[in-house]
Amino acid sequence: MERFIVSALKYRPQKFDELLGQQAIAATLKNAIKSNQLAQSFLFCGPRGVGKTSCARILAKTINCENLSSSIDACGECLSCKSFQENSSFNIFELDAASNNSVDHIRSLTDQVRIPPQNGQYKIYIIDEVHMLSSAAFNAFLKTLEEPPPYAKFILATTEKHKIIPTILSRCQIYDFNRISVSEIVDHLKHISEKEKIEYEEESLRIIANKADGALRDALSRYDRLISFSNGQLTYDQSFEHLNILDYDHFFRFTESFMMEDATQIMLHLDEIVQLGFEPEQMLQGLNEHFRNLLVSKDERTTKLLEVGDEIIQRFLDQARVVPAEFLLSALNLVSESLGTAKLSNSLR
Repeated sequence: MERFIVSALKYRPQKFDELLGQQAIAATLKNAIKSNQLAQSFLFCGPRGVGKTSCARILAKTINCENLSSSIDACGECLSCKSFQENSSFNIFELDAASNNSVDHIRSLTDQVRIPPQNGQYKIYIIDEVHMLSSAAFNAFLKTLEEPPPYAKFILATTEKHKIIPTILSRCQIYDFNRISVSEIVDHLKHISEKEKIEYEEESLRIIANKADGALRDALSRYDRLISFSNGQLTYDQSFEHLNILDYDHFFRFTESFMMEDATQIMLHLDEIVQLGFEPEQMLQGLNEHFRNLLVSKDERTTKLLEVGDEIIQRFLDQARVVPAEFLLSALNLVSESLGTAKLSNSLR
């Protein structure tokens, strides 16, 4: 039986050009390598699952490659590239600061730094979740970071830049990674589906991308889960059901009932949602987003902000024509107030 590899690892980027949504950072690093102006220390910041560690690995592999191409891509054939791909490189070290956060761990690292590389040009240290280092460990690291030997490069990655002490920040070249857009994630999922010969409805991929909130790794994890659940056929209905999301249809129906002032229908509809296993708070959050989307749909030029399929956009445009803007603004205020008081209520219904 063939061993299953999760999509996040199987389709992990191997070149700068494969980094999704971080084109500016990729171009800057490639130019720095080309002009031989690499900093000694880098700090990669940004939300989870946007490519910080992948970019650090690509950078480490590229600057140690013995046969760098004109497009600044590692060859994948030299001794350094092969040892890196087989996780047996003696020049590239990956350290998880969450579990190696004491002074002793950092002292061990600084002792290693003194030994020059046996082959290749640089010794590279990738330290993930660097904000988890203790204050004493940060201070022990300062001197090495300030005056490293010429063959040493440090690549630090963090999701919480504000927790890193200013003296560390001032010694690093800082790169801020962006959340990945819904359209970029959808395109990437399409590419994977086509390679894996998975049948899909585009709207189901869009649901996965929306739920991921800009994190590609989260999207790929949900994608794998849905593939297993749906037996290789991704459909719109199954995506809503398995990802525990309320379908847009519920909120279109709620809004219609509000406009008709049909309290009975609203209560019955709420009960239907609760029976499906959703909390009233989830319904309120969905309504908040729905009213905001209707407000955006008041002008057709702003519908590109919705990041949903053409069919859903048309439904928003149709409903926005009959729902006054004053109602939407008032409704948004009421829903926001309700979300605040819901946390304190013993009777959410």
